[in-house]
Amino acid sequence: MKKKPLFAIPSFPGSNGEVDNMRVLKRCGFDAFVFRWNDSTEKLKDVDGYFFGAGFSYEDRGRSGMVAARDPLFDFMRLEAEKGKVILGNCNGAQVLIESGLIPLGDKLRMCLARNAIRESDGNWKSPGFLNEWVWITPACKPDRCATSDWKGTLHIPIAHGEGRFVTRDPDLIAELEKNDQIAFRYCTADGVPSAQAPFTPNGSTNAIAGICNAAGNVVALMPHPERTVNGDPYFLSVLQWMQKRKVESGKLTVKSEKSEKLPTNHYPLTTRNPLPTEIFIDTIITNNEERTVEQAARRIEPKLRLKQYRFIGLRNDRSTELLSSLSFFNPNKEVAYVRSGGVFHKWNADTHRLEKSSHRVLTGIQLLRRDEPDTGAAAIGDGSETGICYDCREINASALDNAKVCEVFCNPHSSSLEKLSL
Repeated sequence: MKKKPLFAIPSFPGSNGEVDNMRVLKRCGFDAFVFRWNDSTEKLKDVDGYFFGAGFSYEDRGRSGMVAARDPLFDFMRLEAEKGKVILGNCNGAQVLIESGLIPLGDKLRMCLARNAIRESDGNWKSPGFLNEWVWITPACKPDRCATSDWKGTLHIPIAHGEGRFVTRDPDLIAELEKNDQIAFRYCTADGVPSAQAPFTPNGSTNAIAGICNAAGNVVALMPHPERTVNGDPYFLSVLQWMQKRKVESGKLTVKSEKSEKLPTNHYPLTTRNPLPTEIFIDTIITNNEERTVEQAARRIEPKLRLKQYRFIGLRNDRSTELLSSLSFFNPNKEVAYVRSGGVFHKWNADTHRLEKSSHRVLTGIQLLRRDEPDTGAAAIGDGSETGICYDCREINASALDNAKVCEVFCNPHSSSLEKLSL
């Protein structure tokens, strides 16, 4: 009896797609097993491919896929990709692969799967929030270009994500991906016509991109979920055909992009931001799990770093009393708020609805402010307002924040800005 290709399904804390992944792989002619992120890679010695699936790894703390992508497992995954083994990532799996830098060019962080955002006719951005609906996709590359593209027509499959917008700040990257035929799938109409307009591309993804592959075609990141319906079986049957045609050999693949030959810079160009007239910093009274998890991810690079995280709101017109009096904006049962105006910090007293001068030193380290772009959260607060996350980085030198690997824990530069706060 012919041996079936064996796939590992890596699972991180928060992953929830293992059952769907196992079901579709076995239905389409593979053997599969679940591999826990912290298990020994010795268990992977006979594996032919990998399927990073859906879920909310590490509860999307920091941003989707950020923490899992910086797990030591990805040192091993890079070696497996170089051997030509198929590595698939759907939804959260796609976010993890993009954040790891394993795709599209395999050298560094080139793109982001950013928060869903649609540009309206007046030029303003609107967030559609978490999307849970059905879409159409179609191959955008040659049938044999990547492991999952050897099928024709369309697939009607679901999406379920809050951060699925393919975007990059590299002005040449999309052109290079087009030239290399690495745009693997696009959102389209039911008739198979690609369209970047909503509702066909519901998340605002650049050029209707639904999925991309690496230069060799063996690593594929797709945001929709072909594994959740039999409609998506052609996607996985294509993998079987790919593997039958290409016997996996040891050694590095020869197909590489021009950019992947260039050594990436490790410098992160941080600028200093001037304060707005009024700034609100909101801390949590209960344990901030996101704060602790982001700190752990950063400490893989800077072991001494200590982190304090605040929700940030910047105001050109002082509406702090109005905002902090609203329970929908600020919950005094689990949060504490500080307001900085004129360089002076005041603490919000939720009982008297007044600001009181604070003897507590709020910011003690090096402060970084991450703001997602577009800043869809500011629209509900008022004109001229800004929202973001303030990271108070303690017990490290300023030179440590020159390291791109450290800063990219706090911010994906293709969808957000990261600046030093001026005190």
